[in-house]
Parts: sequence; C-alpha cells; structure tokens
Amino acid sequence: MSERTIMVIDDSRVSRMMTQAIIEELEPDWIVLEAGSADEALQAVVESHVDYFSVDLNMPGMNGLELITQLRAHYPQAKYTLLTANGQKSIESRASALGVACIQKPVTDASVTALLRTFTG
Repeated sequence: MSERTIMVIDDSRVSRMMTQAIIEELEPDWIVLEAGSADEALQAVVESHVDYFSVDLNMPGMNGLELITQLRAHYPQAKYTLLTANGQKSIESRASALGVACIQKPVTDASVTALLRTFTG
C-alpha cells in the first residue's frame, strides 16, 4: 500500500509504543505519529496531514469520542477508529452513530490488524 499517515492518540505511552511498533511492522511505508492527549493531538494536526486516526476512549480531559468530533473539523475525509477497554454497548452505539469502529484493548497484533483493516478495507 502507498504511504499513509496514521496518528495514534492514547494517554498510555506503552499502548502507543506497542501500537506504533505493530503498525510499522505491518505497514512499513506508513508514517506513524503519536499524541499522549487530546490537546497534543489537536496541536499536531495543524502541522501534519493525517489519513487515519486511532483514538483511545478514556483519556484525561476530553474523551476519545469528543476528540474525534473535533478532529473531523480538520480532517473530514480521514478515517477514525476508537480503541477502548470499555466493552459497553452504549459506547459502541455512540461510536457507530459517528461512523467510527471500536477496537477492544489490550493492544495485540490481532487488535492492531483489526484496526488497520477498518482503515484499508
């Protein structure tokens, strides 16, 4: 696949590092950006072109669904996936209403492969 840019947004440094490592292994041509908070992500999108966003649900301050709503103002054509350890149907329903797929944590090869499939079909 051609070069794409994905931003991994998660307040867990370990989750970001694991996700990034798996993406780089599966899609070596992709550029992987990371942000540890909603504020950091909103600042970074001003300076970068992003095709795909992987967003953690539970972060301090703004949650992942709120962040996705704001990111869409900058990148309406981008694709978004919500990573969450919260398996509640209400979260999945809210994400689905936004057109966002949910991928369950913890971060594993299988979960990141599923994440990439939501982006690439």
